[in-house]
Amino acid sequence: MRESAAERHDRLLGLVQERGSARVSDLASQLGVSPVTVRRDVEELAGRGLLDRVHGSVSWPQDAAGAAGPGGTGTGLVLGMLAPSSTYYFAEVIRGAHEAAARAGARLILRISDYRPQEDHARTEGLLSAGAEGLLVAPGWQHPGDPAAFGGWIASLPVPTVLLERRPTAGSPLDGLDRVCSDHAHGVLLAVRHLVDLGHGAPLLMARADSPTAVAVRSGYEEALAVLRLRAPQDVIDSVPAELAPDAFEQAVQALREAVRSGVATAALIHNDVDAIQVVQRLAELGVRVPDDLALIAYDDEVAALADTPLTAVAPPKREVGRHATELLVERLGQDTDTPRRHLTLLPQLRVRDSCGAPFS
Repeated sequence: MRESAAERHDRLLGLVQERGSARVSDLASQLGVSPVTVRRDVEELAGRGLLDRVHGSVSWPQDAAGAAGPGGTGTGLVLGMLAPSSTYYFAEVIRGAHEAAARAGARLILRISDYRPQEDHARTEGLLSAGAEGLLVAPGWQHPGDPAAFGGWIASLPVPTVLLERRPTAGSPLDGLDRVCSDHAHGVLLAVRHLVDLGHGAPLLMARADSPTAVAVRSGYEEALAVLRLRAPQDVIDSVPAELAPDAFEQAVQALREAVRSGVATAALIHNDVDAIQVVQRLAELGVRVPDDLALIAYDDEVAALADTPLTAVAPPKREVGRHATELLVERLGQDTDTPRRHLTLLPQLRVRDSCGAPFS
């Protein structure tokens, strides 16, 4: 099977961390790819603060290496982090964890599962073999059955573990672990209430169903409507990535267009940002304008501000999730094992831009 970019990034980070620094040409040879590919990977990883670049070489970030290195004044802890991706949503989570580890004088090592939950266990074992004394774990779950199928091993890990952006089933063994999560239900409520306050009825929801965030947005939508005593204008429109399923994406856009044209809805919430931008572009081609014909809010706020019409968006506190989870893990490593576990929930923010327009009447 061809190696994914996320897996290559994982190996590249591991090589640099082991050596402290490395030349791009040497990394290309070790990874079995071209120097151009390595330079592109290094540019992306350096942009996220995971590597430092110096004249054809790369090194482990000095803030982390200096704090935890020999003779440093830090704790000397080694923390392991399992993430499903090093891009989009989790790039900021990783950045927050990396910054908090550096401040604590700890070293953070990273493994990426590329949303393949069947590989989570092996990658976590790799973190332990690399010396991780505590773990930050965001399993690569995508479907409701994944925690039961691929998550049982997490509760029996031999070191303190903090779950990131994952809410296990209440009462399950995983529910007894420390965790730090965004409150997506609160984020959806912020979006729905904003649209209602502008004079719209209940907005339509167009959402994916391929990640824990997507599932939480869907359930949060039902909760928000109940809190505000609203009824959904129609069933949720299932969204899919346009590049993976163009026909299904077109079907979803056409369903949204028809809802607008028929007067069923004047507002919509779309998960995620990329889908929202592509939907707005396609709607414009079909004669539906945002915000003139449709007020729209995106969920995630990764690239929403870069749309032609900057999109109002719900912004989960991704960086703060990584930071607080790391701080909790460092604190846990210095505590008595009888200290009660904690579930920390952080509230998203609504960032208002142009896509909702003026008050609707």
